[in-house]
Formats: sequence, C-alpha cells, structure tokens
Amino acid sequence: MGRVTTRRKVVRLSGSAKTDRIETMVVEEPLEIRVGGESLMVTMRTPGDDFDLAAGFLVSEGVITKSADLLTMKFCAGTDETGANTYNLLDLQLAPGVEPPEPGVKRQFTTTAACGICGKESLDDVRTKAAWTVHDDPVRIAPETLTELPGRLRKAQKIFDRTGGLHAAGLFTAEGDLLSASEDVGRHNAVDKLIGRALREDRLPLRGTILMVSGRASFELVQKAVMAGIPAMAAVSAPSSLAADLAAESGLTLAGFLRGDTTNLYTHPDRIA
Repeated sequence: MGRVTTRRKVVRLSGSAKTDRIETMVVEEPLEIRVGGESLMVTMRTPGDDFDLAAGFLVSEGVITKSADLLTMKFCAGTDETGANTYNLLDLQLAPGVEPPEPGVKRQFTTTAACGICGKESLDDVRTKAAWTVHDDPVRIAPETLTELPGRLRKAQKIFDRTGGLHAAGLFTAEGDLLSASEDVGRHNAVDKLIGRALREDRLPLRGTILMVSGRASFELVQKAVMAGIPAMAAVSAPSSLAADLAAESGLTLAGFLRGDTTNLYTHPDRIA
C-alpha cells in the first residue's frame, strides 16, 4: 500500500500467552497546505489523494466552487533526513479573481486527525458562504436504501480491512449506488477528499446524493456537506446538537444511528419516501 500503510512488530496477548507478530498499521503524517506560497494550515492525514483533500478543504471554507478556481497544485520541497521528498508540503495557486482564504480560515497550529474546522462554530459562517442551497433539492430516498448504506460503505473500505484504523466517507446516489469513497485517519479529511475529487471533476454541486460517514455526524461534517450542495447525510453514530441545528437550518436531511433496519431522522424526514 506504499505510504498509506506500514508494518510494525507487536506483542499479542491472549490470556496469559504472549506472541510476537507483525501488524499492518495505517500511516499518519502531517500535510502543510499553502496558498500562493503562504501557509494556510497543517493537518494530520493519511497520505494519498492530497490534491483532493486540499481542494475539498477550500470548498468547505467557501474559497472555491469549481475546478477552474484552482490553477495549479504541486508538492514543494519538503525532505526527510535522507534528502528524499516527503510529499508533505503542498502549494496551491488560485485563479485570477479568486479571493484567497480570509485570515480567520488560516490555521496557525497543527490540527489533529479528529479536528475539522476547529473552533469555527457559527451557523452564520456557513449561511453566508454557501454557494448553493439544498432546501429545494427534490431527492427522495427509500428507507431500505438508507439502511443499506453502512454495509455498502464498509465493503469499500479496503485499507480498513488491513489496518482497522481508518474513518470512511462515501458518496451515493439516491438509489444507493456508490459514486466515490475515501478513507483517512481523520473523518473530516475523508469527506474533504470526496468533495475535492468531485470539484476536480466539475461535479459540484452534488445534488441528488447522499453522504455516508463511518462515525458520528459532527458540525464540521454537516458544514462540508452543505458547502458541497449535498442534500442528505447519514452516519453510523449520533449527530451533535449543533450539527442537527445546521442541518435543519440549511435544508439537509440528517440521519444517524443507522443500525440494521433502523435509523433516527433528525431533520427534514420528508425526503425519506
């Protein structure tokens, strides 16, 4: 799996018995994202699909809405002790006329894999920056389609099968067909990779789709869905109160606790036919 996984010796306990074995572990490394040579943020992520990750983050922050907004993306000189490129420093150039990120967007610290927008908790921020509305999206989803999504996403988690240490996000049609899936140590990174991939393929807004995430539904994940024009989101676990508030105000259908054939519908249940 290249830089995505690594191998490490561990001691396995089974009762009082100890056994040495080699385990496959997921890689976690920092990625610094720069815009026009100026540092924007450093995030901890699983290497791979870094262009999608950076593009998706800028969509989530309301900086870009289409592939033409990005002129170039390239890895810069970041080296390890041997002088080899670490591919952990990415510089983006925005198209003429595209406003650079606002000062408040810049992260002057390293975000953890569990952190998304990290402190940006205003519904007004999302309301004023969203390029599309999902209120009028006419998508309808069958209940059985919704409850089948966790299993379908799980089948797409190839790296999780080897490591057991990754979050996943999947983009589905209203009929439950998988359009795209991403894995990462950070749940917000997995969603950014999906959205960034869609932007680079000029598929935004993602009308008529469902975002499925493997963990809980946090505020930042709902924000990312709304900013990408996704009308429905489902999660294996619970949403936070602020996530539900944002979903309700934005017109996004939010489902949580998908377990077997049951789920909780927190906002806009009329889309579940």
